Amino acid sequence: MADSSAPADQPGREPTGGEGLPKDDAGLLPAELRAWMRLLAAAGAIEQSLRSRVKDAMGISHDEFLVLCLLADQPGSSLRMTRIAELLGRPKTRLTYQVACLQHAGLISKNSACGDRRGIEVTLTDKARRLLSESSRPLADAVSEAIARTACAHRYAQLHDLLPAPTAPDTEGHTAEKPG
Repeated sequence: MADSSAPADQPGREPTGGEGLPKDDAGLLPAELRAWMRLLAAAGAIEQSLRSRVKDAMGISHDEFLVLCLLADQPGSSLRMTRIAELLGRPKTRLTYQVACLQHAGLISKNSACGDRRGIEVTLTDKARRLLSESSRPLADAVSEAIARTACAHRYAQLHDLLPAPTAPDTEGHTAEKPG
């Protein structure tokens, strides 16, 4: 029987499969699914950590914060609502409510999409840019803290491996992946 003095989901302790074998040896899930589950667990812990901090720092919900971050990362700080819903994996009806709240707070503006009166384009306001500028560094630090709390060194390395490799110009000025 496996040692029950510490839960299997504690950082630094691998879950066990049948006969006390590590899950890797149990064969129930392929490595890709185990990695996906670890990524979801880490993302959930980070999101939980950010919820109250975003509300305190910016006065908006975490989901509204995600909309602002998505817009801030776009050329021209604007996107069509259908694209925002796709990128965030949110139903359009839920996004409509979030956008209305952000518009009421003066953080975004809505306009008809160029060339398509049915489409709605959402754009950050100057007020949102200032708020993001003031709040984003402490929130980014909170993300780093949450990652450190939720992932032991081994799991952090696994999550890090999911990120794209940094790129650097080669001797001819072309961009190439740095060796990992």
